[in-house]
This record gives sequence, structure tokens and C-alpha cells, in this order.
Amino acid sequence: MSIQSIEQLNETHIDVLREIGNIGSGNAASALAELLQCPTRINVPSVRALDFENAVNYLGGPENIAVGLLVNISGDISGMMLYIFQEDFASRMTERLFGSRIKNLMDMSEMESSLISEVGNIMGASYINAIASLAGMRIDVSVPMLTADMVGAILSVPAVEFAKVGDKVLFIDDSFIIDDSEIKSNMILVPEMRSLDTLFGRLGVSV
Repeated sequence: MSIQSIEQLNETHIDVLREIGNIGSGNAASALAELLQCPTRINVPSVRALDFENAVNYLGGPENIAVGLLVNISGDISGMMLYIFQEDFASRMTERLFGSRIKNLMDMSEMESSLISEVGNIMGASYINAIASLAGMRIDVSVPMLTADMVGAILSVPAVEFAKVGDKVLFIDDSFIIDDSEIKSNMILVPEMRSLDTLFGRLGVSV
């Protein structure tokens, strides 16, 4: 039996993805700590299957302004990852490195955009390296494509892919502790279904 949609994932599958997310988040926290030159911790990430409307609402509603970074995945598995950074997360990055917070996500400077793209690149690589290491796979990621817009518009990009994997997508909720303050980032994973079959097969998990 092969996985045809996200709805078919059971608790064992979600637990496996949660553990991958935990390792990836730990890698991301270590990389961010090195970039920001400050202690960075990560809480255990939450992994859930959400439909498009609930994902939009969870991110503050369709008109909430955020930063989206889209990363394409290829190699032994394929699909896309979409990172959503709220203003507080993005501003904390620039404040730590540049000494100033972002005044307007829709009007970031080239330097601010470059930093946020690099953060997205670091986090994407952290998750992909966790998957590749655990499953013994070769996985490539594209350079992140950054956009600042309303959440509804940002999620319209992978929305076309949503229809191919059913009514739900994998939603990962990360919580980082930087300078003793909590900031959140979110990742939406839209894998090709054959990729989930391949991943779970490599990990010895029945589908």
C-alpha cells in the first residue's frame, strides 16, 4: 500500500516526522546560534496535518503580513518547503545582527532581505540534512525564494500543490528561545506522495 494523501498518515508516521523535525530544529538552533553569536535553544516542534484554511488562520489570517521563503526539494525525494516568518522573528534576526528592527516587512532593505534569506537557507538545510542523514538519502535544495506579502497570498503559491496531496499539508510549528525570549517560525511541507513512501521505506516504517 502506498500513501496517496496526507490524510493517510497515522500517529506512527507523524511521530517519525516529529522526530525528524526535532533533529532539524536542533540543527537550526545550533546554526542560528553561530550566526547570531548568542545562545539559541529550541522547544520540541509541533507537527500536525492542517487543511489550507486552518493553516492560513493559524498564521494570523489571510491579511496578516509575513515573510515567506519557498525552497524546492529534489533528489531521492522531491517537493517543497515553505517557511513563514512573522515580523517578530524577522525583526529579532536583524536586531541581533544589525542593531535595528525591521520597520516594514513589505519594504525591507536589500541587507535585511539578504539576512532573512540566509536564515531561511540555514533552516531549510538543517531539516533536509536531518532527513538525508537519518534515511541515507541524497537530497538537494534550491536557493530560497523570498516574498513579503499577506499570508493568503504567500500560501497561494503552494496551494496548487495542496490539491495534489489531498486536503491537508504537514505543518511544523517551531519555537526558538533567543536572548531568553521566545520567537516562532512555521514550516509547511508539501512532499510528493511517492517521496513519503520512499522516506518511510528507508526508515523501515510501514505505510
